Amino acid sequence: MITVTNVSLNFSGTNLFKDVNLKFTQDNCYGIIGANGAGKSTFLRILSGELEPSTGDVHIPPHMRMSVLKQDHFAFDNFTVLDTIIMGNAKLYEIMKEKDALYEKADFTDEDGIRASELEGEFAEMNGWESESDASRLVQGLGLGNDILYQEMSSLTGNEKVKVLLAQALFGKPDIILLDEPTNHLDIMAINWLEDFLLDYDGTVIVVSHDRHFLNTVCTSIVDVDYGKIKMFVGNYEFWYESSQLIQKILKDQNKKSEDKIKELQSFIQRFSANKSKSKQATSRKKLLDKLTVEELPVSSRRYPFVGFSMDREPGKEILTVDGISKTIDGVQVLNNISFRVNKGDKIAFVGENEIANTTLFRILMEELEPDEGTYKWGVSITNSYFPMDHSSFFNDCDLNLVKWLGQFTEETTETFMRGFLGRMLFSGDDVFKAVKVLSGGEKVRCMLSRMMLFGSNALVLDQPTNHLDLESITAVNNGLIDFKGVILFASHDHQFIQTIANRIIEIKEDGTMIDKSCTYDDYIENAIS
Repeated sequence: MITVTNVSLNFSGTNLFKDVNLKFTQDNCYGIIGANGAGKSTFLRILSGELEPSTGDVHIPPHMRMSVLKQDHFAFDNFTVLDTIIMGNAKLYEIMKEKDALYEKADFTDEDGIRASELEGEFAEMNGWESESDASRLVQGLGLGNDILYQEMSSLTGNEKVKVLLAQALFGKPDIILLDEPTNHLDIMAINWLEDFLLDYDGTVIVVSHDRHFLNTVCTSIVDVDYGKIKMFVGNYEFWYESSQLIQKILKDQNKKSEDKIKELQSFIQRFSANKSKSKQATSRKKLLDKLTVEELPVSSRRYPFVGFSMDREPGKEILTVDGISKTIDGVQVLNNISFRVNKGDKIAFVGENEIANTTLFRILMEELEPDEGTYKWGVSITNSYFPMDHSSFFNDCDLNLVKWLGQFTEETTETFMRGFLGRMLFSGDDVFKAVKVLSGGEKVRCMLSRMMLFGSNALVLDQPTNHLDLESITAVNNGLIDFKGVILFASHDHQFIQTIANRIIEIKEDGTMIDKSCTYDDYIENAIS
């Protein structure tokens, strides 16, 4: 259990948040959400003890062990993977090393023998003899081979280090686990394993994540960091989002009778409570929702950008034909005889871990690269817009402000139109006169999406469009692409994004070959697992 009492944090005279009073209890998973820069990771650092609050107190019973997902991927380069994972239980690792050092002494004394005996007892009580097999289960669950345990951390790739540090955080049955973006750089199988691990875990989990599917699967409560306040609400992210949207809609409708509002809200709560449960945490959530009152639903001041794509003309029957495309990058063949035909109404998700392959294919289709072999042909009625994963060239060394930058891509350049358009993308007031080269990553993504929206294209190609976005913007992009009536080719690692948009899945494998299935993402994963 963690008890947060009257916590506030002040930076240079400005409160990031204040008067925070929360209680995190056992057998629950809490998802921390909020806009970029709102203080989610900072709040996690306060809970872990890494950062002192300006006021207030965080109390954790002294007998409880907390484990935190480390972010420094180079901190353990001088250790083996096995040692790094066992360090997740610092006390056990300390006992293990002291015990080993005693046995290595050339002049082993009687006192050393007594101390070694004490250490052996503590080691056994902490299940030390199972530590290697426990570490093995963790790395294998995350998709790594057992032989990796004896390698040096310095020899691993970045993605392998991410998985080892996650295994470290999960090792040894801690009472409390704090995770900051744990699904970043994980493949879908590893994410599924992590979800199952947390669903079976009976301690306290507190997680910061932009992965909505992950938050919906594992969370029993949502902790909302919103304009200087931090509040806790029962339910997963989907419940938080839909209930906050419903309340905002009802509050705007001032003419609606109060009893009608209450009836609508109660019906909403009952509908969510009646959802079938797939886990013990979902069952627990159902019991909590059954007791929920209307007053406990979130009234959020969140602002969502408007993302909507319209077509200037309907696409014809011929959309895109790709025939035998191959490409080698830096001596590695990333595309190997890729062939497919895009049909009217297709929304194709390019999935898998081979990011370079997806990006290379998109760049070829957008005439930025030449294939080594093969051809492609867009239909004569097709106009396309491209969102590149690396869009820095649009902003680096550019002294234009937002209004003038966006004006490059439209004939309608009146200040009224530009301000209105940018306002819907959450650029208001003097923000529209900021130089684009100083914008944040998320702001640049919103600019690129604004640019695409002006073109009226009937085919969209998007390479990781949700990178750097907060949950509100991800949701807006997601909804905009669901509503789009044209053709979409996109690459993403966001489970819910893919599941709700795509009607077809193409995976380019490590050897550059492809799998092409007309199905939902959940069906694709289920078939892949079975």
